[in-house]
Amino acid sequence: MLKKYWQRACEAANRLFGKNSIWNLREKITRLVTAIALVLFLCWFFYRSIAVLPILLPVGFFYLLGKEKDDRRKKKEDLRRQFKDMIQSLAASLRAGYAVENAFSESYGEMLSLYGRDSEICNALRRILLGLKNNMTVETLMEQFARASGVEEVYEFAEVFRAAKKSGGNLAEIMDKTAGMIGERIDTADEIKVAIAAKEMEQKIMNVVPFGIVFYISLTSPGFFDGLFGNMTGFLIMTGCLGLYLGAFILGRKMTRFESA
Repeated sequence: MLKKYWQRACEAANRLFGKNSIWNLREKITRLVTAIALVLFLCWFFYRSIAVLPILLPVGFFYLLGKEKDDRRKKKEDLRRQFKDMIQSLAASLRAGYAVENAFSESYGEMLSLYGRDSEICNALRRILLGLKNNMTVETLMEQFARASGVEEVYEFAEVFRAAKKSGGNLAEIMDKTAGMIGERIDTADEIKVAIAAKEMEQKIMNVVPFGIVFYISLTSPGFFDGLFGNMTGFLIMTGCLGLYLGAFILGRKMTRFESA
């Protein structure tokens, strides 16, 4: 059992800081320093002792996992929005009579002006254009893009694109309708996110309210909480409070989170 958990921990650590990490070096350092600062703050706030640091280290580790998951989700959402603009540009070029290869080239130029050279969609389009120069089929390149992105809408577009090319139908019309449907779905998901944004902000405020209350009481009534530190009874009470807080924090995040894919 311990070996199994150790393997999972190693896999998670590799995802955070290994070659498959979505963070660059600067982001890794920033996230790690933030996690250490969080654990030190909890040690001081709940126990007034650094001796519990080894016990609270898993909190920092799970913070990093949650942050990595949030950053990965944000990256996918950004790519999803960029992809919506890309397929609409691609459909417009096809309607204008461009060949498929030239349509991707035109779309790349527009995405370059909209999002910049280092954006995810421009990186993907450069790989597609390079593949086309190497005589790879558009269908294969789109499937590779879909697998690398992990975005559901990219998978669907790649499947429709392959079917349209194979059937020999009106590619411009099919791509136009597909781009419209995918765009509407992404817009709907964005509207839902905006609708729950206020609840997410309320949840973030509630996360800091308990700390604010304790700090206020400590400032206005010095020594009020001294009986909770340096003894076993206080240790157990504060551990229970920490557990309740972490449980409420996790539950609040689950209640206010919306995932479009």
